[in-house]
Amino acid sequence: MELYSEALQYLTSHGLPVVEEEVEEVVGSDLFQDVFISETDWIPNSALHPEVPGLPDTPTYRSTEDMLEKRLLVLREILISEETYLSELETLLTPMKALRASAGTSQPVLSIEQVQTVFYQLPELRDLHRDFHSSLKAKLQSVDLEKGLPDQLQHLQVSVGDLFLKFVSQIGLYRGFIDNYESAVQIVRRCTLSNPRFRILAESMMSTKGSDTSRTKYTFEALLYKPLDRVTKTTLVLHDLLKHTPNDHLDSTLLQEALRLSSSFLSGVNEGSQHKTAVTLSRGERRQLVRDGFVVDVCEGGRNLRHLFLYTDLLLCVKLKGGTMGKPLHYRFCWYMPLAGMKMHWAVDQETSADLQLKISNMRAKMFHCRRALQEIMRESKGSVCRAAERCRRKLEACELWLLTHSPSFILELQSTNSKSHIVHLPSLYELDEWREAINRLKAEDLQTVPPDLLSLANSCVKLRMTQHPPLCCFQPDSVENSMCGSLCVVVHSACGLQQPASIYVCIEVDGFEIFDRKAQTCLSAYTLTPQWDQELVLQVDGARNLRLLCLSQSQEDIMGRATLQLDPVEMLKKWKKMTLNLGPIEVVISIRYIPHPLQPPSFTPLQQKSVFSVLIGDVARQEGVLVPHIVRSCVEEVERRGMEEEGIYRISGASSEIQALKHAFDTNYWEAMNKVRRVDVNAVSGTLKLYLRELPETLIPTDHFQSLSKTLDLTDPYVRADIMLSELQSFPDVNRNTLLFLLHHLKRVAMKEEQNKMSLSNLATVFGPSLLRPPVANPGQCGPPMDISQEVEIQVQVIYLYLQNQNLPEALTTKMLHTEEEP
Repeated sequence: MELYSEALQYLTSHGLPVVEEEVEEVVGSDLFQDVFISETDWIPNSALHPEVPGLPDTPTYRSTEDMLEKRLLVLREILISEETYLSELETLLTPMKALRASAGTSQPVLSIEQVQTVFYQLPELRDLHRDFHSSLKAKLQSVDLEKGLPDQLQHLQVSVGDLFLKFVSQIGLYRGFIDNYESAVQIVRRCTLSNPRFRILAESMMSTKGSDTSRTKYTFEALLYKPLDRVTKTTLVLHDLLKHTPNDHLDSTLLQEALRLSSSFLSGVNEGSQHKTAVTLSRGERRQLVRDGFVVDVCEGGRNLRHLFLYTDLLLCVKLKGGTMGKPLHYRFCWYMPLAGMKMHWAVDQETSADLQLKISNMRAKMFHCRRALQEIMRESKGSVCRAAERCRRKLEACELWLLTHSPSFILELQSTNSKSHIVHLPSLYELDEWREAINRLKAEDLQTVPPDLLSLANSCVKLRMTQHPPLCCFQPDSVENSMCGSLCVVVHSACGLQQPASIYVCIEVDGFEIFDRKAQTCLSAYTLTPQWDQELVLQVDGARNLRLLCLSQSQEDIMGRATLQLDPVEMLKKWKKMTLNLGPIEVVISIRYIPHPLQPPSFTPLQQKSVFSVLIGDVARQEGVLVPHIVRSCVEEVERRGMEEEGIYRISGASSEIQALKHAFDTNYWEAMNKVRRVDVNAVSGTLKLYLRELPETLIPTDHFQSLSKTLDLTDPYVRADIMLSELQSFPDVNRNTLLFLLHHLKRVAMKEEQNKMSLSNLATVFGPSLLRPPVANPGQCGPPMDISQEVEIQVQVIYLYLQNQNLPEALTTKMLHTEEEP
């Protein structure tokens, strides 16, 4: 239900009216059951909103002891944090005596009034936290002394509620500092610019970092901001502590009262706060918004749509609230992370469960029918907006919002220097790379992160945001003239511009409605400077306007380049258009065409990939639209990447379990198979290729050529024999001929490394001969002497050996030639 509420907020925030009876209709419909599944909406440490004096949800623990141990860990973290904060306050107060003394001289740095303003209430705040720190430290030390007692829980039952309640009852001291803060900052900034002596002091203040003896460099202004950040964290600390405090604990009531007082104080402070101006960072730069967009945030296994803001020194994740029933829009803080020291890792979302796949498939089908119904209504009403159209549009938006939140996507993991991490999902690899690039660019500037006033920052997001709505296609005008509906065919030919050999692949993405899959990728290329694929990728599109290409190296962390192509339905209509796209340092040659046609509704169950093993090779190649099946190319290219110097490659088989796992993957999920190929032992890859060829219903060299080839072996003139064998090869079916040529050229390259891999042409012919050529099955009553098994093997091996020795083998074609129109 929480997700449903969020959906209504997002979908009505751009001005669409909400009618209560329509909401009830959606809630009671079958659509609601699939779109708005129940889920908990957990916001980490979201104590920054004035509506939060209530208790947070208590995590599930196996035992009370587990909960108390976690509580003790939280208390120790609070103690360490207090030590760090006290060190920062001491550093901030260090120059106070010297500045006060110089105020009475003929060359004062600051006047006595300025000193009083800059350091107003700071000594009192230091004393307040010093008392709290010493009391908490004494409590925790007493816990350590009780560890040897027989009662295992006794040493965990430490009571600190009175300390926190006493501390919060004096938090009003911060009010004077907060009201004075803007004046103090103005003095610091003005004197930093005008007084060289003060500037030297203000730009290089060193503080010891708590129990860690390392020292950190701060600006005066950054240290002056610490108390503002600290008063916000007080509420966060109390929330964390309450989450891990049992309801029957002595501290439970005291901590609830402390949280109520803290939240009340924080609410009053923010309502009257005057310090909403931008913060100056270490180089005098102002904190600015660089980028924002919608992501799916993962918390405790749940997925929630969130708005992510990238500032010059930090990332801020917030949740949009309000916008319905007359409530104003505002953002609620979820988490923030400094850019300094941040590490990023990305990956493809793991394979979804069968249950979720079914829900996604059903939701896509509902979305398809809802979109067709909307188009029909708009045709009947001649484009005018009516009540039925608005109802249908809202259902379409709700479907697309659910798919955006739950469909497999790309994962970006963010980790800070204190080991805290957050995981966000993005629907597009292109968008993920844009975020990574923007973050890395800001990280390179090495700006110091000034802890923000989180409430002010979150509240300012409503005015600052550049992205107003989630990336839903239904928010865009449905222009038939400028979008595509049908099949978009892309052939990725080749790439150039690599500075060193690499194994790479190309990923394509299209926009439009997510009724059908909008992503596809090529096979992994051979390890080379000039990758060649000639692979056709076909996508069913609805509302597509743009195509995005990305080039990636085999190590998926390395996105080597990207480009966007605006789709023109007229230029690409039913004819191939060849073009070269610049993806940064790399150029990729593609051909593209558009075939408009009515789309069929997606299946209610996930489509199963057709098997490739034990299937006629012509059928496999036909369904893939190639002349050499992907499984052959993938295995060959992987062997050439890392198995050319492996001793006994193709002779020593890999583990049977890995070969069977690869076989299953190629039969069911090609992209999973590609990932497995890159990870398993290379002998398992070579074993999978041999297994595929061995299990073909009809061998690669058709059986009706067995007799003619065996007779050719009797010829004594090697040149005549070679010509006849080439003539035989040219008469093979296109797929058989090109796959055999592709394999033969590969085996010749393997033999060139014979000194390392111990595989000669003769050895390779012995391994592959029986799999590539078999005699026809003898019919009952067939005349002629039966052929001995040893004779069969001899012919099989000899035929392959002679083909491998032939110096005039033509090159293989991997895809059919296209009639293309070159880009001008």
